Amino acid sequence: MKIRVLALICLSSYLFLSCKQQKEIQKLSEKRIEEAAATQPPPVLPAEIPSGKTDSLLLSILQQYPQYFDSILRKPDDYRVQIIYTQIDRGPNNMPVFTPYYYQVDPNRYFYPASTVKMPTALLALQKLHEMKLPGVNKFTTMVTDSAYSRQTPVFNDPTTPDGKPNIAQYIRKIFMVSDNDAYNRLYEFLGQQYLNEELRKKGYSSTEIIHHLEVVMSQDENRHTNPVTFFGPAGDTLFHQPMQVSALAPLARHDFLGTGFERNGQLVKQPFDFSRKNRISLEDLTGILKAILFPQAVSEQQRFNIDADDYRFVWKYMSQYPQESVYPPYDTSFQDAYAKYLYYGAEKGSLPKQFRIFNKIGDAYGFLVDAAYFADFDRNIEFMLSATILANKDGVFNDSQYDYETIGFPFMKQLGRVIYEYELKRSRKNAPDLNEFKLLYDK
Repeated sequence: MKIRVLALICLSSYLFLSCKQQKEIQKLSEKRIEEAAATQPPPVLPAEIPSGKTDSLLLSILQQYPQYFDSILRKPDDYRVQIIYTQIDRGPNNMPVFTPYYYQVDPNRYFYPASTVKMPTALLALQKLHEMKLPGVNKFTTMVTDSAYSRQTPVFNDPTTPDGKPNIAQYIRKIFMVSDNDAYNRLYEFLGQQYLNEELRKKGYSSTEIIHHLEVVMSQDENRHTNPVTFFGPAGDTLFHQPMQVSALAPLARHDFLGTGFERNGQLVKQPFDFSRKNRISLEDLTGILKAILFPQAVSEQQRFNIDADDYRFVWKYMSQYPQESVYPPYDTSFQDAYAKYLYYGAEKGSLPKQFRIFNKIGDAYGFLVDAAYFADFDRNIEFMLSATILANKDGVFNDSQYDYETIGFPFMKQLGRVIYEYELKRSRKNAPDLNEFKLLYDK
C-alpha cells in the first residue's frame, strides 16, 4: 500500500513538472515565433484576379516582370489599369491580321480620356472638310473663328503659320506633336458638338462621348454652343461661312463617380468626384479609332473616316513626327522628342532614334495617363499596337494637382512599352511586314 501511494506521489510530481516544462517550452516557442515574425518580411499575397476582360498571354507577360508591375498586379483596381496589346501579322499581299490581348478591359470602367479625344476630333475635321466639297476650301485654307455666345473667344491670326493665318492643318499638327488644347478647341467648334458625336456613333464607337472644350471652364450650355467660323480665300474673299451651332444632342445616361474627395475653390470636399458630364472614351473605342486611321483597308467601311489618301498620310506624318523635327510650328528644346510619347519612353528626355517610330495620341489629366500607339521599327521589321491607361492618384483626391505621374504613371507606361517591344522582338512571324508606307518624309 505504501509503495502504491509513493508511486502515485512520484507520478503526480512527474506530471506536474512535465506540464510545467511543456508550458515553459510553449512560451519560449511562441516568443521565438513572435520574434521571427517581427524580422521576417510579410507573407506574399496572391495577385488579385483582374475584374475586366483579361487574356492569359498578356497577364503572363506582366507577371514575368514583378520589378515593374508587381504592385499594380496586386491591386489593379486601385490603379484602374487597362491594356490592349494587339499583335499584327501580315497575310498575302501584306494585308494585316490583328490579334488583340486584353488586361482588365471594361468599357464601363471609366477613365478620363484627356487629350486622346483630340485624335477622333482631328480626323472628323478632315472628314467634314471632305464632305463639304467646296472649291478652294481644304485643310490649308484660312479659317477665322469668331465669337457669338458666352465665354466664346475668337481667333483671327496664328503666328506659328508661314502666313500668320489660322487653318485646320496647323491645328492638327499642334494636336499630334505637342497635344495643344486650343487647337483641339478650335476643331471642336468647327465640328459642333452634335456632328462630332453623331459621326462617332455612326462609326460604331458607342462608348465615346466628346462634349466639352479642354483647359477652359464652360458650362454644359456653353459647350453646346460653338463659335461661328469663316473660310477665306487668298484675296480675303469669303469662301464659306458657318454660323454658330447649337447642339441638340441628348447626353448619355452615366454615373461616373471616382475617388474619395476633390478640391473645389481650395477646399477639400469629402465625396467622390463626378465625371459623368466629362468626356469619355473606352479603351476599345480608342484602339479601334487608331486602327481605322492607320489601317483603313482593314476595318469595315462604316468604321472608316471619309478622307482621302493625302489626308491619311498628313495625319500619319504628324502623329509620328517629333517636335524638334517641326519647322511650322517651331518648338524650343522644352518640347523634347518624347514629349508626346508615353509608352516606351515615359518622361524620358533627349533625342530619339529615327528608325523607330510611334504613331500615337496621349492624354493626361486628373491623375490619369492614357496612350494609344502603333509601333513600327523599320530596322528590326516589327510592328504592333498598344493602348493603355493608368490612374496615378494614390490619395484618391481629384482636382488638387497632387498626382503621382513621375513615381507611378510614367514608369508604368515606359516599362509596359519596352516589355511588349522585347516580346515582339522574339515573336516569330510567318511573313515579314512591308512597312514602307509608314516611312515618311518629315519637316527636318
